[in-house]
Amino acid sequence: MTTGSPSPGRAPDPVPPAGCPAGAVPLSGPGFQTDPQAVYRAMRRDHGSVVPVELPGGLPAWLVIGYREVHQVTSDGELFPRDVGRWNQWPNVPDDWPLLPMVGRPLPSIYFSAGEEHRRHVRMVVPALEAVDPFEVRAHAEQLADRLVDAFCGRGTADLVAAFCEPLPVLVLARLVGFPDDEGADIARVLKDLADGGPGAQEAHQRFAGHMARLVAAKRAEPGDDVTSRMLAFPEEFTDEEYMLDLMAITAAGHLTTADWIGNSVRLMLTEDGFADSMAGGRHSVADAMTEVLWEDGPTQILAGRWPARDTRLGNRLIKAGDMLLLGLGAANTDPLVRQDGSSGGGAHLAFSHGEYRCPFPAQEIAEIIARTGIEVLLDRLPDLELTVKPEELVRRPSAFLRGSTALPVRFTPVPTTGDLS
Repeated sequence: MTTGSPSPGRAPDPVPPAGCPAGAVPLSGPGFQTDPQAVYRAMRRDHGSVVPVELPGGLPAWLVIGYREVHQVTSDGELFPRDVGRWNQWPNVPDDWPLLPMVGRPLPSIYFSAGEEHRRHVRMVVPALEAVDPFEVRAHAEQLADRLVDAFCGRGTADLVAAFCEPLPVLVLARLVGFPDDEGADIARVLKDLADGGPGAQEAHQRFAGHMARLVAAKRAEPGDDVTSRMLAFPEEFTDEEYMLDLMAITAAGHLTTADWIGNSVRLMLTEDGFADSMAGGRHSVADAMTEVLWEDGPTQILAGRWPARDTRLGNRLIKAGDMLLLGLGAANTDPLVRQDGSSGGGAHLAFSHGEYRCPFPAQEIAEIIARTGIEVLLDRLPDLELTVKPEELVRRPSAFLRGSTALPVRFTPVPTTGDLS
């Protein structure tokens, strides 16, 4: 069948948006919710390891789905810097572009800076996170997880995403950066509004910034044993805006990813027979489920981005200077070239990215402690959890970039609160 002039009664073939190559794959649609791995397999079959994709508004980008290619890009910060200012599509980006909060603009923060500016922020932020006591993180996570379970354990039903998975990480992170508990709950609401990306997102962002600005002022006046105070004590000079932006990055980056790590792990335990012993308090299976999620169902499926410093070739594609490269972390983790027998023996997973701009190791450790402790508390308190819907009826978040459930409705035998037990 030719693709020339349309025959009578046949609609014309769709014309790719300006800037998108013919055959570009839209990064949207139900496939990313129902079975993203099937989408990635089709991409690999039709395009190879580097895929031309279309972003909202018809903006072009390249999605890197090969494990080796993602490793190559993330290992070479000189050729593939995380410098969003290099993007060659900025003239075409409207101010209300929906992916702008994810892609970002050049800002003086650890997340949206590159090169020496990024390393300057790393020198301040990473030691402040490294000084967090793992036992303190676990104690906070246990106490706050018990508090959340207490709020619904007597009812016999709950939506675990709203009642547990989403609030727990931000409540713990709020304590670690130095907020009192009464502000942690509002920050949890703010970050949920931001993650939803609805009409309240802009107002939520302003509230979030306001919380952080007040925290910086409070800790400057009265330092404590917390991440913010340690950042303020760092000898290099930073502005209050930089402190605020770094604190926003730490909290926001750790919130939804950890929440989805908890939710995806609990979902796996509730739907896969191989993890049935987890429901009886099998701690080993909790760790196994969390690891499997990072390989197969990671919270961050696609990460923006890298912008080549010059024209180059990647995976047999000619990439122009300033083109956007999206890191297909979820696709790369299941690349058959490194997972030929379905095992994870081909290399380390890329769920936290790789290279200079990966999630800092102390942040990974904090996220792992929060997630594992939260799941263990949940299963200890409610050992007979079961879904109230069929697994295929669970709905994923409508995003190609993030992987999490919108709800996890469960039932269980009602139990007393921890206050009733004391």
